[in-house]
Amino acid sequence: ASIFFESLPYKVNPQTGYIDYEKLEERALDFRPKILICGGSSYPREWDYGRFRQIADKCGAVLLCDMAQISGLIAAKECANPFDYCDIVTSTTHKSLRGPRGGIIFYRKGAKRKGGKLQSQGDDNEQYDFEEKINFAVFPSLQGGPHNNHIAALAIALKQVATPEYKAYMQQVKRNAQALASALLRRKCRLITGGTDNHLILWDLRPFGLTGKIYEKVCEMCHVTLNKIAICGDNGAITPGGVRIGTPAMTSRGCVESDFETIADIVLRAAHVASMIHGKLQKASVKSLHDNKDILELRTQVETFASQFAMPGFEI
Repeated sequence: ASIFFESLPYKVNPQTGYIDYEKLEERALDFRPKILICGGSSYPREWDYGRFRQIADKCGAVLLCDMAQISGLIAAKECANPFDYCDIVTSTTHKSLRGPRGGIIFYRKGAKRKGGKLQSQGDDNEQYDFEEKINFAVFPSLQGGPHNNHIAALAIALKQVATPEYKAYMQQVKRNAQALASALLRRKCRLITGGTDNHLILWDLRPFGLTGKIYEKVCEMCHVTLNKIAICGDNGAITPGGVRIGTPAMTSRGCVESDFETIADIVLRAAHVASMIHGKLQKASVKSLHDNKDILELRTQVETFASQFAMPGFEI
């Protein structure tokens, strides 16, 4: 949503949860956007950047990828690479990249591509013109002075990303996400798209009679961090029907596939607890439920489990 720009969303197939590229192309050709954006905060599958490039070329749009959620996987070459197809790529520097909070923008320079191929050096009309526009939009238009401590932290993070250890970490992140997805599916839970290709899963809580908002509150009381998220079929983001669960944080603490079997039991138990106290949670304050017997038991289980693993920056 924006007060400056007119936007039009594209959607996923409601049966599969995958992006409907045919419908996307139809809308793009009707709407003729100046910019086509791929990438998202809650999509557990690979993006077909080649298809996005074809659609962008057909409707004359600039192709931008926001890879904020999966930038760590992309840097480690553990998922598809948007840089081969996109004109502009943006990302945060935290999340799976595991750096300080911030953002980063990449853009093409030099001769423009046509038909997916780089053209030979020609006249100025065939050159990309993103550099000056983006730099001016960042500073002085939007951003204040740089902080050297932040620049240093980002440099350290990017140096870590270039190591074999980081690639191994990202590979474990993916294995852990797949282990969590498999564990929940075996427990008859419904996952959007039926699994994951990256670091996160989307869990549909509607079969439990729950909203993501209620479930998130119960998990917070049990010292489990995840977040509510709208899923396909929801009427809006006010009462989202699902939650998003990621594996990078607990992987950083040393969890492997077998540990995510335990985590699957914990989050499923939290869903059952949330179902039992659903009515109470709507009528009572959240604070009054902190001493609920089931929540106390699950909180103790979570603390016992989590205390086995190192917390960066803390002694255990």
